[in-house]
Amino acid sequence: MSSGSRDSTAAASTSAPRLPPRWFVRAAWVVHRAIYRLTGGRRGLWRPKVDRWGTMRVTTIGRRTGKERSAILGYYEDGPNLVTMAMNGWADGEPAWWLNLQSHPEASVDLADGSRVVRGRAAEGEERARLWARWRDMGDDVDGYATLRSTETAVVILEPRVDRER
Repeated sequence: MSSGSRDSTAAASTSAPRLPPRWFVRAAWVVHRAIYRLTGGRRGLWRPKVDRWGTMRVTTIGRRTGKERSAILGYYEDGPNLVTMAMNGWADGEPAWWLNLQSHPEASVDLADGSRVVRGRAAEGEERARLWARWRDMGDDVDGYATLRSTETAVVILEPRVDRER
């Protein structure tokens, strides 16, 4: 894998896909979280399908505050692991949940069919290329969207962990 600042797995593209304005993306996130919260978690999360990602709610510990912070993310399953991307809505900068997870790798996730405790890490090398290709196979133009970011988009693996305190 090259050491360039762009996503090294991105295919050459003549133009990047268009995104809605940032205010709209952020408003969509607020509405999604509100639906989840107002329905007591009955709406807002769904399981992935063979060719489509699902959604999960990940709760991390704030790197500066030490308080719990939650975000709803797209994911798919890779064996026992959950795989997501630290894409920040395809904008520059790392999402807060990913910065928190790097500082405190232990987290919890709520899925449509239950909760689990996990430990997060970034995929690297061949593993990252394989997992990125799986996102590509789901039909979203991840390569094109990745060109909108000035840094490589982390592919994040959430591995199940045994929590002895629970």
